[in-house]
Amino acid sequence: MGPGGKRAGAGRPVGTKLPRTLAKEAAREFVRQRITQALDPLVEAQIANALRLRYLVVRNTRTGKFLRVTEAHAREILGRDEEIVEVWEKDPSIQAFTDLLNRALDKPREQPQELRITGDDDLVRRLHAGRARAAALKNQA
Repeated sequence: MGPGGKRAGAGRPVGTKLPRTLAKEAAREFVRQRITQALDPLVEAQIANALRLRYLVVRNTRTGKFLRVTEAHAREILGRDEEIVEVWEKDPSIQAFTDLLNRALDKPREQPQELRITGDDDLVRRLHAGRARAAALKNQA
């Protein structure tokens, strides 16, 4: 058995990546391209979510159930078993608004918290004096 330690030429060459790292990078690039292709509708959906979501519903008179429909579908089925067309609203999403602002204007920096103790010089001096007295008493005993 040879001596331990660093050996010339041992290990993975500098600058190379493991196969699992290459696979993750390829997956990230695939997702990035797909998201970039659909960026406009995604941004519009986030903006709509931040403002408020609205959707059409119809109520079936026989079952009493509400169904979410598109405007075209609502026009198609009106007059048969449906009784009412309403626009329901969902409250604005604070999370979507915050996310949009963070992406558009950068995330705000965390504010440093200052902790100030008044009279800290006097406190430190008194602490040192007390420790010195305790040490002197211990040495006398």
